[in-house]
Amino acid sequence: MSHDLALPTLFADRTQAGRCLIEPLARYAGRPDVIVLALPRGGVPVAYEVATALNVRLDLLVVRKLGMPFHPEFAMGAIASGGVTFLNDDTLRAYPVEPALFDAVVARETEELARRERGYRGGRPPLQLKDQVVILIDDGLATGATMRAAIQAVRAQSPARIVVAVPVAPPETLEALYGEVDELVCPLVPERMVSVGYWYQDFPQTSDEEVMTLMGQADQQALCRRAPHD
Repeated sequence: MSHDLALPTLFADRTQAGRCLIEPLARYAGRPDVIVLALPRGGVPVAYEVATALNVRLDLLVVRKLGMPFHPEFAMGAIASGGVTFLNDDTLRAYPVEPALFDAVVARETEELARRERGYRGGRPPLQLKDQVVILIDDGLATGATMRAAIQAVRAQSPARIVVAVPVAPPETLEALYGEVDELVCPLVPERMVSVGYWYQDFPQTSDEEVMTLMGQADQQALCRRAPHD
């Protein structure tokens, strides 16, 4: 795990947070076998900074948190592209949810995941991650449920290496992820997390438009990399 105690205690915004991940990931720069996968929406501005600086591919892995019916911010699990479901068994044991309410949450989030998959990926081909070095990026982790669903979705494609890079996460969440990935990068590890947004001075909701704009810019950069040089 990478920590840097010289970092500011607050990130200005997601752009600055992404720049704080560049140096710890510098050895992956310029490698054709590396792909950065952003978890939309908030992970996209962070991942864009990393992929641009490292000059590597950027794509999306759509993941949706399964929030508790009466406390939507509290994750009881998550779903990811490819039909992957991760359930937080400890949470569900501590706070049992009626099957009908659970199914309603899953149905709603599955519909939203499909909507975002269509909107964000558009004409992009399906992800091909076999034998690739995959760097999964979000704007921070709280329970880690969405990231664990993402890890399962990526692992199903037999990548060469899975790296998780996030600006901020609590130690217990990182500890739970430690055995599931090849490398963890997290510069800011507060003992008391509060929320992801607490560690940002500016933390607005990332819009669909911002996601599409940044991914379009990344596509243009990829075309420039592939274009023959005079």
